[in-house]
Amino acid sequence: MTKISLELGSGGRLMREFIAGKIVPAFADPLLRDLGDAALLPGGIAFTTDSYVVDPLFFPGGDIGRLAVNGTVNDLVVSGAEPRYLSLAFILEEGLEAEVLDRVIRSIRAAARAAGVRIVTGDTKVVRRGQGDKVFINTAGVGRSIARPRPDRIRRGDKIILTGTLGDHSLAVTMARGEFGLKSSVRSDCAPLLFLLPLWKRGALWMRDVTRGGLATVLSELAERLPCPVLIEEDKVPLSRPVRAAAELLGIDPLYMACEGKAVVVAPAAKAGELLRRMRAHPLGRRAAVIGEVQAGVGRPGELLLRTTVGGLRLLEPLTSELLPRIC
Repeated sequence: MTKISLELGSGGRLMREFIAGKIVPAFADPLLRDLGDAALLPGGIAFTTDSYVVDPLFFPGGDIGRLAVNGTVNDLVVSGAEPRYLSLAFILEEGLEAEVLDRVIRSIRAAARAAGVRIVTGDTKVVRRGQGDKVFINTAGVGRSIARPRPDRIRRGDKIILTGTLGDHSLAVTMARGEFGLKSSVRSDCAPLLFLLPLWKRGALWMRDVTRGGLATVLSELAERLPCPVLIEEDKVPLSRPVRAAAELLGIDPLYMACEGKAVVVAPAAKAGELLRRMRAHPLGRRAAVIGEVQAGVGRPGELLLRTTVGGLRLLEPLTSELLPRIC
């Protein structure tokens, strides 16, 4: 690699290889090696950070401010931590209308209140016109650890649960840009996943929010860590009607489309029914579904397989190129 490409920020395989090969070795800290959504620090503290460059700033169902809060909150939740405190850093472009920034700040305030987190520190930088794109945001989050994800305890027969439909965020942002000449009523699913926190005490073994790279990338990375393959069923993966239609029309695989309010959860078979009922009892989990399981019957260790609607098997791999840039 001689120059930075968009793929290095895609959330897929190239980004992971870049981080694992270039960033992590430079610091050689054991806390970095897990490459989780948050670092689990001594004293029961979870710490995470993320940056947001979505274009446009406002889209159906959300905006960059709401995205920044919920994205950081969700990284803590799926790491087994109760979110408490956030930092907020703006990089603003010279010439940005003050009214636009006011809207973003109001949205951040509302999202933080809804998620029960406090904004306790921050920073502001302004770059010359043309050296940025209106607003970029970085947030860091601190939470109290209540559980530790345990992929080492995942066994054959454990169930894969998805908390709702895939791809709504990707499609909402794409349509808001006016790309492809299409129109859609779909709204982003941007939301805090706090309703998943109690599931850690009910038997959940592992969680990951389904953001860049989509479900296929998230589960591929999990499968690589397991001694058994993972199999998901295409006809059990929930999709909204607009996403299904747009995916077919544009030739985009919804398994690689990003969400900002969905997660995949692994649970022991004996606990999966109870966890599914609890998810469906919450408005954000109404369309939760068991979509597959850790398998012994087909495939090889480390593989993620999809059983298609016609009964065939397809090997799924992590995303290798930038599907839709600047969606978060």
